[in-house]
Amino acid sequence: MRARRLTRTLTCIAALSLAAAGCGLSGGSDDGDATAGGCKVDKANVGSGELSGDVKGSITFQTTNLKKDFGDYFNGVIAAFEKEHPDAKVKWIDDPGDATFTQRLVADAQGCTLPDVVNINVNTAIALTRNGYLLDLDKKAPDAGEPFVPALWKSSLYADASGTEVHSVLPWYSGGIVQTFNTELMKKAGLDPAKPPTTVLGLFDDAEKVARASGGKYYAFLANPQLRIPADWQQMGIQIFSADGKSFTFADDPKTVRWVEAMTKLYKAGGMPRDSLSSTQDPANVYGQAKLVYGPTNPNFLRFIQQNNPTVYKKTGVARFMLDDLGHTVGAPQYIGTASTSKNAVTALAFAQFLTNAKNQLEWAKDPNVVIFPSTTASLDDPFFQSVKGTDPFAEARKIVASDRKTATADEVALTPGELNAISAQIQLAMQGKKSAEDALEDAQSKGNELIEQGS
Repeated sequence: MRARRLTRTLTCIAALSLAAAGCGLSGGSDDGDATAGGCKVDKANVGSGELSGDVKGSITFQTTNLKKDFGDYFNGVIAAFEKEHPDAKVKWIDDPGDATFTQRLVADAQGCTLPDVVNINVNTAIALTRNGYLLDLDKKAPDAGEPFVPALWKSSLYADASGTEVHSVLPWYSGGIVQTFNTELMKKAGLDPAKPPTTVLGLFDDAEKVARASGGKYYAFLANPQLRIPADWQQMGIQIFSADGKSFTFADDPKTVRWVEAMTKLYKAGGMPRDSLSSTQDPANVYGQAKLVYGPTNPNFLRFIQQNNPTVYKKTGVARFMLDDLGHTVGAPQYIGTASTSKNAVTALAFAQFLTNAKNQLEWAKDPNVVIFPSTTASLDDPFFQSVKGTDPFAEARKIVASDRKTATADEVALTPGELNAISAQIQLAMQGKKSAEDALEDAQSKGNELIEQGS
């Protein structure tokens, strides 16, 4: 399954007056100029032909909420780049990365003031690519993908104005995904920590054993389906969306019914806290109280437990995430994009590639204050990941994720908050015994499709 849908939130945002802005790319004019997203740009930035020229001039580099904690690192990267290219100058700005980040960046693009090099997430990449604001790397830098893990590079494609999928961003860092569990509680439930589940439904089978053995003193995991959708469905190979991404199809798959039935059975058996069905409780906090067998899947969670609940940390086991029917993990990384509207595109592209090269990615990944995993093959092959010392949970997670990143893709399915709420509400009714799994899914799909039609 290729999960290329990745939300319409940005389709709508990108459409905000972009018709007036002149979506997409156009050819050069008589005076040698061209347009990108309605902005007048150097003709070399668009159309066919590899980008070439001297690395010189000033560019602006924008990150997302990184300056406070990692100023020394980024200032060092910038200084090294400027030393290598004495005629180039990089100005660094940092966006707070709040809920209106994408809208602000799209507005900057529409105003032809998009930063030359910008740190963006998948949703923003979709909006900027579709409207021609990022360089088409397949044309402008055809060798750009060589440093990156092949599976990740191959899947980091977004549609341009014509609907053609192109490489418009360089993969940067990601958080990774693992299984975490309380080994002591697993043993109490009669489970073997050395044999964690390998499928989603296998996890539910084990969770039923937890429910039978715990007597309400501890649980498998929290009940709120929002914590598991759509990740579980994607790992199970459920076709969540139609091929064109314009409608939901998850209710048509028998595996989705089995998933809802498993959630319902576990909830009724007491494998989940009753008060967590619609709760926004943080599972990390509940796990830290030794009340959950299975913890969050982000390796960064392990640092949280180590610092706040060292006793529970020592009892925490880590294993490869369930590959299930999909055969690999997914997760959209952070990206680095180069603006097609840049007045110094050669310099901007050179800095984007410098920032994301194996050396610089590895250096940042080694920072003890951050839990990230690089996107280049050489970085992941470094002894820092491949010859990890120690057997504590975090060391184990680093080894597992480093290996996992070699096959992980960026094909992550994303739901808008409205879609997730609407779908989860129906599944909660099924878990309470108020609807059958089939009816709940049919209603969830219908409500989800209504939201798609409304563009919300």
